[in-house]
Amino acid sequence: MPTAPFFREAGAGPTVLCLHSNAAHSGQWRPLMEMLADRFRVVTVDSWGSGKSPEWPSDREIRLADEVALIEPLIASARGGVHLVGHSYGACIALKAALMHPAQVRSLSVYEPTIFALVDRDTPRPNRTEGIQQAVRASAACLDRGDGEGAARAFIDFWMGEGSFDRTPAERRPPIVDSVRNIRRWAHALLTEPATLEDLGRLRIPVLYMVGGRSPDSSHCVAERLVPVLANARRVDFPQLGHMGPVTQPEPVNRAIAGFLDEVARA
Repeated sequence: MPTAPFFREAGAGPTVLCLHSNAAHSGQWRPLMEMLADRFRVVTVDSWGSGKSPEWPSDREIRLADEVALIEPLIASARGGVHLVGHSYGACIALKAALMHPAQVRSLSVYEPTIFALVDRDTPRPNRTEGIQQAVRASAACLDRGDGEGAARAFIDFWMGEGSFDRTPAERRPPIVDSVRNIRRWAHALLTEPATLEDLGRLRIPVLYMVGGRSPDSSHCVAERLVPVLANARRVDFPQLGHMGPVTQPEPVNRAIAGFLDEVARA
């Protein structure tokens, strides 16, 4: 089975590598690619089992380190290092990549990374991660009875609000349903990630940390722990956006990322 990821590429200049959220693919970042391609080389990549990338080829439960391993050739090929951009699960991969490849990663732009292990590790439940855990259980139960649409509905509605999946255009639903079959895998990676707040606190690269004001508490509680320990982080809040802001209302998010990248590229 091939192990090279599928990716899209445009532009020339310093490399920006973009990592998508769950139930999405590299096309999520097309508007950002168009915004940056006149001055950056922009690469957007499909993670394991998403878009056109291969399925995870092992019976072993996947970890964030495995997600990083898939994109390591793209990181290694970036002359002068790489600026990582990530949303949700993709933001978690970006943080893990910065820990694993500190010499190559120049900056991080992350929108609501969901490393729930950072909360579970230091706070007994209930600890504000209950919402996502219930959504995972509901989605998994639907999968067990063969209800793929129900699984997608439970997951998407948690992050985007009740009724969001049913309002999704019919032609866009099948790829989401297909992707959500991996929900147990995603949950395992996020709830068992061994990196600690202390590990992440050793990162010295510039970090743009973006948060949606209308996002579920499960993502806010990660931000409250993570932002204070990042040595060189700038938090930007979008009061009117939710967790899926980079997809549903990408323009303000992409403007913030572009401004940050222009700044760090000049430094």
